[in-house]
Amino acid sequence: MLVHLRRSVVMAAVCLLVFGVLYTLAGTGVSQLLFSHQADGSLGPDGSSLIGQSWTSSAYFHGRPDDTGPYAANPKAHVSGGDNPLVANGVPGASGGTNLGPRSKVLVADTKALVAYWHARGVDPTPDLVTTSASGYDPDITPQDAIVQIPMVSRATGISPARLRRLVASVTHGPQLGFLGSSTVDVLQLNEALARLR
Repeated sequence: MLVHLRRSVVMAAVCLLVFGVLYTLAGTGVSQLLFSHQADGSLGPDGSSLIGQSWTSSAYFHGRPDDTGPYAANPKAHVSGGDNPLVANGVPGASGGTNLGPRSKVLVADTKALVAYWHARGVDPTPDLVTTSASGYDPDITPQDAIVQIPMVSRATGISPARLRRLVASVTHGPQLGFLGSSTVDVLQLNEALARLR
C-alpha cells in the first residue's frame, strides 16, 4: 500500500514539475523569442495595436463598428456598448458576432443605422464599416475603408486629402508573407501617425 502511495506522490510531483513549470517556461521562452511583440501585449500609451479601439471624433479614422451607431454604450438602457447591442446574445460585455442572419430585422436596422451614422459624417461607407468583425475587436481595416474616411478627417483637421492619402499609404501593411490575406491598416497606428502629422 505504501509503495503505491509513494509512486502516486512521486508521479504527481514529476507531472507538476514537467507540465506545470517546465512546459510553461518553455512556452513563455518560445513566445518571447519568436513573437515578443504579441507576447508582451503591444500596449502603448494610446492603447494596443492588437485590439480595436473606439474612435468617436471625426478628427480620427474609425475602425469597424464596436462602440458606434446602434452599438454605442447607453447607460440608461443598461447597454455597455461594444460589438453588438448585447440583446442578441444576452451577455453584457460579451464580444463576438451577434449571429444574426441576413433575414434578421435587427441586423438590417442596425446596418441602416450605421449607414446613416456614416452619411451624417459625409462618408460613403464600405461594407466593412457597417458590419462588425467576428470578434468585434478587429484592430485593422482595409486601405479602402481608410480612404473613404479621408473627406471626414480632412474637414475636421484641415489636412489636405492628398496628405491623408499619403499617410494611409505609409501605414498600410501588405499581405502576410506577401500572399496571405489582403492589405490592412492598423487604425491605432494610423491615428498615431495622424496625430504626429498635426
